[in-house]
Parts: sequence; structure tokens; C-alpha cells
Amino acid sequence: MEWKGKKVLVVGTGVSGIAAAQLLIQTGADTILYDSNEKLCAEDIRAKSDGLQSIQMIFGELSEDIINTIDIAVLSPGVSTEIPLVVQLAQHGVTIWGEVELAYRCAKGRLAAITGTNGKTTTTALTGEILKSHFEDVKVVGNIGIPYTSMAPAMTDQTVTVAEISSFQLETTDTFCPDVSAILNITPDHLNRHHTIECYTAVKESIAKNQKPGQTCVLNYEDPLLRAFGKTIDNYLNVIYFSSKRELERGLYLRDKSIYLAGADGIQKIADTYELNLLGTHNYENVMAAAAVTLALGVPLEKIRKVLKTFQAVAHRIEYVDEIAGVRYYNDSKATNPDAAIQGIRAMERPTYLIGGGYDKQSDYGDWIDAFDGKVEKLVLLGDTKEKIAKEAREKGFTNYVMCESLREAVAYCYDHARPGEAVLLSPACASWDMFPNYEKRGDLFKEMVRSYGQREV
Repeated sequence: MEWKGKKVLVVGTGVSGIAAAQLLIQTGADTILYDSNEKLCAEDIRAKSDGLQSIQMIFGELSEDIINTIDIAVLSPGVSTEIPLVVQLAQHGVTIWGEVELAYRCAKGRLAAITGTNGKTTTTALTGEILKSHFEDVKVVGNIGIPYTSMAPAMTDQTVTVAEISSFQLETTDTFCPDVSAILNITPDHLNRHHTIECYTAVKESIAKNQKPGQTCVLNYEDPLLRAFGKTIDNYLNVIYFSSKRELERGLYLRDKSIYLAGADGIQKIADTYELNLLGTHNYENVMAAAAVTLALGVPLEKIRKVLKTFQAVAHRIEYVDEIAGVRYYNDSKATNPDAAIQGIRAMERPTYLIGGGYDKQSDYGDWIDAFDGKVEKLVLLGDTKEKIAKEAREKGFTNYVMCESLREAVAYCYDHARPGEAVLLSPACASWDMFPNYEKRGDLFKEMVRSYGQREV
């Protein structure tokens, strides 16, 4: 695309917005960096970010005169397409892209893109490690914390990229077309933004909308929505299924604590689950998805096996922190919805003090509470949703809960009451935005507190 002469508005000054603006400057586009927060300071942003010295920045209200000059608006993932500004831009004929669409148009090489309600980060990180064992130039980008636009300028035709892609990022794609796509699962999430499960599902499935005949889409056979979706695309795409519940004639599956690959070469064992450093069936699904993606990109099975046996769990996802006085502590702060938190409970092998609650994304917590199933010794609630969760717990007959005003208070309560042979699990089933800027900060504070208690025991 020819960028010179194009007036591009980047909406949002977070890491994705800054990276998008930096990339656009390199392309020669006439770029404006915009944020609705009128308290921001241009000089502070320039001081922290290279290459933005001459860019125009606007904070607060965007005038009609400026809007009339814009050709393209690039939205950061957190910016909804339904806010008045974006609606106004669209009404003026402005092309609306997300940061991912911009990056894709500027990138080179081959691309694998991974989405799903849960497991994206673990699967993307594992896929990246497997790819690095075989290819010289591998980039791991996207919702995993590295803006796609920040890596695009360094890509060549030999680059192999794996991108974690969220529903927020997918809703503003246009030509985005991965060589290999993967949808891990679909359960209700972010309905405060997508409104209905049907809309959310359609956004997730759009990761494959531009794929061409012969390209690959990896799907979870045990997700009925994805099994149905696979039937609509298998006439032109190479669909690879994985299953944690049944043997497949073609694909990857879990049987008797071993993972197998069934295909043209017969049935081959990939790994025994005891060889892995990842806990729980949901993680075995992540392993199968990563193996399927990397096989489709040409990585030999032996190299995949080797990486699977050494890969460690990503931070904040059922992350072992410490054992103090016989009590094991796990950080699952990335469980920002009930379905993800269910997987955390299932991975526990001890009576568990469960710390839950946080920002309300209009989720239903009934299935999460049902999953307690004798494993949860005490539910320790905090955040905006604590009353809502407590009410649902009472309706389900679970009354062994306590309310706390902060994460510090919750960890202190668990430290004082959990007994040897039990576990403490931070797995909130909610986003962190009522108390923390992101789930990482929440998990980091949990780990910091646990380790401080551990030092007392030394």
C-alpha cells in the first residue's frame, strides 16, 4: 500500500497505539496520535517513545475539521467500534482498522494466528518456542504483550510469526489472513462489548474469514460451536482437529494420559502427560493445538516433542509460586472469566482456598461454582463482583465464603487459615480493572505477598 499522502489517525496512546504510530511514521503516512484523555502530556509521551518527536498529538475532543481530513483510523484494541468518535469517523467515510490490520499490511513472511476464549497466551508462547527450535527468524506478537506493529518493520520473507489475537483485535481486521489459524475454544466472555454469544462467536471465527484454499485452521473438536464451524470451512481449508475426550481418525487426541497424532503416517505418540510441565486437561489441549499449528508450518515431530518436555507454564496461568508451611500457592490471575477459572480448579489436587472476584464483565458464575465440587475449602471474595458471586454461591448451596476488601487482605486471610496439605489459588474468574490496571499487576502483587510470607517462615 502507498502510505504517502494518507492522513492516519491512531486512537489510543497505550503500547499498541504508540507502536502503530511509530510504524506509520516509518511508512511516510501523515500521522496524528489521539487520545480522549485531555490530561495527557505530549512531551511526556515523546520522552518515553522513540520516533515521535515530530508527530501531531491531540488530546480530549477531536474537532470536525480534523475528522474531515482523516483517511484511515487505527484503533488500539481497547477502543470499541461503538464509541461515538468511531461511529462519527465511520459516518465520515473514514476507513477503520485495528493495530493488527495495520501490522499485517506491513509485515512479511508466514503467519500463524491463535485465538480462543482461554489458553491463547500459553498456546502462543509454546508455539513460539517450538518454532524457534526449527526456524532462525521467529516473532511472537499480539495480545501476548508485544504489539504486532512493533515487530513488523523487522520482518523479512523468511520470518515466521505467531500472533495471539483477541476478539477486540479481530473485530477491526479487514484483509488479515494467517497461513495457519487456530481457535482453541469459545465460551461466553466480553459480552459487555460483544453483547451476545452469537456476535462473540462470529468475531472469533472471523480469524479464518480470509484464508485461502489449502491453508490450515486448527479447531477444538470438543467445542460444539467449533465442530460446526469446521464443517463450513473443510471444503476448502485444511482443518486439523484436536480432542481431549475421544480418539480421532485424523488429528491430535488425548488417550490414557498420552497425546497422539493420527494421520497419513498412522498413529504416533507425541508425549506422555507426565513428561509435561503443564497441569490440567485444558493445558493438554493447548499442547495439542500448538503441535498442530507447528506441524502445519513444517516443524518436524521430533523437535516438537523436545520442546514440549522442557516448556514451562507462562506467568499468571496456574503458576506455582511457593510452598509455605505445607500450603502450596498458585497464581492464576490470567483466569479473567469463569471458564478459565474452572480449569484452574480442575488442576488443583488439594483442598483449596480460592481467591475470586473482580471487575464485572456480565459473566454468569454458576458453572464455576458447580466446579468447586468438594475441591474448594473456602471461597475468598473481593472486588466489584463479590456480592454477585456470593449470591450465586448461596443459590447453589455453597456458603463457605468470606468477603475481603483487597487482595492483600485476601492473601493474609488464606495465610492465616489454610492448613498443611491444602492449596491457595488466585483464580478470580473476573477481569482486574476494578482494582488493577491489568491481570499481570494483580498476579505480581499476589506473588510478592506470598513470597514475603515465605521469608517469614525461613
